[in-house]
Amino acid sequence: MRLGRQDRRKKRHLRVRKKISGNLQRPRLVVYRSLKHIYGSLVVDDVQPNKMLLTVSSLGKDFKSIAKPDEKGGNVKGAFLVGKLLAERAKSMNIETVVFDRAGYSYKGRVKFFAEGARQGGLKF
Repeated sequence: MRLGRQDRRKKRHLRVRKKISGNLQRPRLVVYRSLKHIYGSLVVDDVQPNKMLLTVSSLGKDFKSIAKPDEKGGNVKGAFLVGKLLAERAKSMNIETVVFDRAGYSYKGRVKFFAEGARQGGLKF
């Protein structure tokens, strides 16, 4: 039986998750994208259950207050802005380095611009 697109992505994500994990000094920055929105979270994998430090999405009030009409979660401009917002909030929590987890997505389009926004905001990975 052939696997669907989401099943193949989940397999890739599990394969990558075997190799990377986040800790308190260097949390894991995981990105999730849907058709209309993009989400980014900082996760610590050392503790059980995993601890989520912060989450930023294109649905949040802080994103909607500074986004221009052409910056939405479904395009690269909005993804760049969400990455930048996440970096600013992480810097306020004294987090400067992270491990990037692209969650099985290809490193192009919105995922790439999300990462570039986080880098421009001051995160190192």
